[in-house]
Amino acid sequence: MEKLLNDIISDSKICLISRTEGNPKITKLAFDSRDVEDGTLFFALPGTHTTGNVFIESAIENGAKAVVYEGDFDTSTVQSGIPLLKVESARKAMAPVSASFFDNPSKKLGIIGVTGTEGKSSTVSFVWQLLRLSGHKAGFISTVQYSLGGDAEANPQHTTTPEAPIIQNYLHEMVENGCEYAVIETSSHGLSPKLNRTGNIDFDCGIFMNVTLEHLEFHGTFEQYRDDKANLFRKLDECGHEKTILGKKVEVPSFGIVNLEDPSAEYFIKATKKTVLGFTTEGKAGKSAAEGTDAKPLPAIPKEIPVLLGRNIASARFGLTFDMTEPNVIDEHAKPLPRKVFHVKAALPGAFNTYNLMAAIAAVSRLTETDIEKVASLAAKLEPVKGRMTVIDCGQPFELIVDYAHTPSSFETIFPPIRHRCKGRIISLFGSGGERDRKKRPLQGEIAAKFSNIVILTDEDPRGEDSVELLKEIAVGSEKAGMKIDENLFIIPDRPTAIREAFKNAKKDDIVLLLGKAHENSIIYKDRVMKYDEISEAKKALAELGYIKEGN
Repeated sequence: MEKLLNDIISDSKICLISRTEGNPKITKLAFDSRDVEDGTLFFALPGTHTTGNVFIESAIENGAKAVVYEGDFDTSTVQSGIPLLKVESARKAMAPVSASFFDNPSKKLGIIGVTGTEGKSSTVSFVWQLLRLSGHKAGFISTVQYSLGGDAEANPQHTTTPEAPIIQNYLHEMVENGCEYAVIETSSHGLSPKLNRTGNIDFDCGIFMNVTLEHLEFHGTFEQYRDDKANLFRKLDECGHEKTILGKKVEVPSFGIVNLEDPSAEYFIKATKKTVLGFTTEGKAGKSAAEGTDAKPLPAIPKEIPVLLGRNIASARFGLTFDMTEPNVIDEHAKPLPRKVFHVKAALPGAFNTYNLMAAIAAVSRLTETDIEKVASLAAKLEPVKGRMTVIDCGQPFELIVDYAHTPSSFETIFPPIRHRCKGRIISLFGSGGERDRKKRPLQGEIAAKFSNIVILTDEDPRGEDSVELLKEIAVGSEKAGMKIDENLFIIPDRPTAIREAFKNAKKDDIVLLLGKAHENSIIYKDRVMKYDEISEAKKALAELGYIKEGN
């Protein structure tokens, strides 16, 4: 990729406060001075503890040919001929500049965005897989994996939604590889105007799964968190959605899909002027159904919203089945037509996957204009996402499940059905992220204690916090629920050690839950990053304890 700086800036339409002379050829974008090489346009971003301006000189030494910055910087310290572009916000400028540099790739792809506190990664994967099974080449970006048009690969990024230069580069590669569609896991951080990671992405379909208490350390309030997520639906109104896909002009349908069981459903529906499709299990796949209690009344649903229904849900250890009723259809005389009911089967554990499947099936059907029953029939070929209710069976007498659950709401989703079918004890092992929302910690501890017989608290990503003190904050909730330290509640910061302790305690018919790390490839400490893979570590521990026999 190679473009003149002036062409990039002109196309991006960013507002410059000032700039020095020069029009070099730009061959790369970077926001970390360590990634800079000859020909780079460097973005000096503001940080939590410092400003990117202090790295401008080192970036230039590494080969930066231009710099975008904000705030105060003594330009006289930089050699002449290096354009210095001052803007109001370097972060906000990074998205349009990145889109311009990579030839606005989202205008050449059908773009599906998925947001929600839980279910994003699975839904993204299911949309991508269904698109491919339907005969369409597609790429995707999620917390767990990504694809630029080929098979899925492990995501090397630690963020759900990457920074603008990365995500625009990925979309450009998808276009170059002949993709028609791209599916993007759009986190609240990625949708926040403060970070603007998804700025200048032309979304065609927005999927809202749910919104619960999370990430308040960044957003401040639940209301702001929800509002930032709703930006995905507002983006649907920003363009006409005529795109050039595979060299042909195409009118791509623009619409939203909403989980009608979430209390914020109407908030998201009202965030866009585009058509919105709703889906619901009428409370049969959520927390209340798992606990055997009456479902809460559904939020008010506007009459004009087409509704997709999921009923007769049956979930077992290795699979899920349910009946799906197509959205209400109106004929040319404005009379309701009979609604078709069809059966959906998938090798995916957990009743909650009903929500993920319904959203994915609806999105692919409407986006590709394919009969919804035909798309639904492909669910049987879907593969589960790594670390999402992943069962490890190496012949051990107890059941072992690895899952990414790390919030109070995700705990409320996974624990009840497991408790319902468990014949023995539940041993749960988890922690909580350091330098993140502290309010959720005792809630995690309380919910886990309510359903578990033994709780083992261990490191997730302590970051700059003291591990033991962090885990004690979780323990407060478990103690509130009646557990006692060193009796049925244990604090073991070292995760590999904690896993072995869990396995030593486990007996026949018990279920051991390893929660919070799943697909992640490291544990982040204040002074180091430890390479780590939960599934590999679990299998290693099972082998050490003699559960994996030679040849298995």
